[in-house]
Amino acid sequence: MSNDVEAMLAEDMGRFFYDPLGWVMYAFPWGEGDLAGFDGPDDWQREFLEDWGKAIRANDFDGLKPVEAYRDATSSGHGIGKSALAAWIILYIPSTRPHSKGVVTANTGEQLRTKTWGELGKWKKRCITGHWFEYNNGKGNMSLYHPQFPESWRVDGQTCREENSEAFAGLHAATSSPWYLFDEASAVPDKIWEVAEGGLTDGEPFWFVFGNPTRNTGRFRECWRKFRHRWNTRQVDSRTAKMTNKALIDEWISDYGLDSDFVKVRVRGLFPSASELQFVPQHLVDQAMRVTLIPGQMDHAPRILGVDPAWSGSDECAIYLRQGLYSKLLGVYEKTDDDVRMASTIAKLEDEWQADAVFIDFGFGTGIYSVGSSWGRSWQLVQFGGHSTDPQMLNKRGEMWNSLKTWLAQGGALDDQQTADEITAPEYKVRLDGKIVLESKDEMKRRGVPSPNRADALALTFAHPVAPRSVMQERDHAMAETDFDPYA
Repeated sequence: MSNDVEAMLAEDMGRFFYDPLGWVMYAFPWGEGDLAGFDGPDDWQREFLEDWGKAIRANDFDGLKPVEAYRDATSSGHGIGKSALAAWIILYIPSTRPHSKGVVTANTGEQLRTKTWGELGKWKKRCITGHWFEYNNGKGNMSLYHPQFPESWRVDGQTCREENSEAFAGLHAATSSPWYLFDEASAVPDKIWEVAEGGLTDGEPFWFVFGNPTRNTGRFRECWRKFRHRWNTRQVDSRTAKMTNKALIDEWISDYGLDSDFVKVRVRGLFPSASELQFVPQHLVDQAMRVTLIPGQMDHAPRILGVDPAWSGSDECAIYLRQGLYSKLLGVYEKTDDDVRMASTIAKLEDEWQADAVFIDFGFGTGIYSVGSSWGRSWQLVQFGGHSTDPQMLNKRGEMWNSLKTWLAQGGALDDQQTADEITAPEYKVRLDGKIVLESKDEMKRRGVPSPNRADALALTFAHPVAPRSVMQERDHAMAETDFDPYA
């Protein structure tokens, strides 16, 4: 193109600074060539671009003062055109915002390279500003950048392995737009989300996440729940999108049912009642968070304390009380490296609640238990890897969690959202001998899921059967009467 034409094109890009939808309509040859028969974005894509444009206009970034980050999360069924929209985003931002810097990731390196970045390559060839940028899609080198400013005006494709989290740190585009795009975001580790969160503090930041809602836990799920006040969210049903295979969708609905988790995830864009490997279904904890118990309703049941200690790192020590269907988080503590202090805390809570039993995780609890024993406390250590009396479960931890799951189904009550989230986090597998193995804390951490310390503390209250103190006192009294010899 001539210099005059390039100058006019650059001026046009300035006109679309506030108008992503207008830019998409302008930048591609709709109705021509391989876009013959297409008059523009699908309805849901138009809605996405219009919502984004409204946020851009509301922020009205002046190039100096940082504005609030725009966060958008899209959950959907299969085949709706997420990859095409991702390509438009990747091209729109650098075309209208010089010296913007972005990072794009996906659930796997192969998904990123062949789907997300591959789709970008196709749309770049069609884009009116595509010649402005260099495009690479080699293994280990996925990038789009302006050749005159390769360091400050670019987009990089990065794998989402936790050890690569530094690639998602601050992008330093204070006078332009730092931004992130996560494809198949359900499987992106929480650690990557946490690092990206810190990169949204300057300039005009954007964060877009897309995916099929395959997991009912993790940060993608929390866009609709814990963090819903920060995110613009939508759930797109594949039946409403123009490009989807309607015959296949009808086949799925016929085979699995409209309300099945299979159809919820792959068609309706809804999160499942339980992810495929999730041990405790979401609907049980949702139900538990709505349960209301009448005061005194559980007075007949024993009071049991569960203690899950923690010595270091980001883990927290948690202490839970359970009495029948009632439960209460009594406290959380940063760490329990002072055994005497922690034992004192437990003893105080035991006396305050007149607990009938105290169960402590053996892992980091041996020192606490020893102190309590020296004080005459009848606390019990529980080995998570010990023998299970439940024939379904491999070990003691699985036994306790299965009891917790049953308790929830019977109407157990929760009043702490983090506990509820932790209960749905562990996944499981079935061994060849049929035994169910619950995911360990270390395994959860490796896939980016925080340790379920509060949930483990509650699960510990199911370690052994416990009789209420009043029953024990009646038994002892009866034994005393039976043993008494009036002629002695």
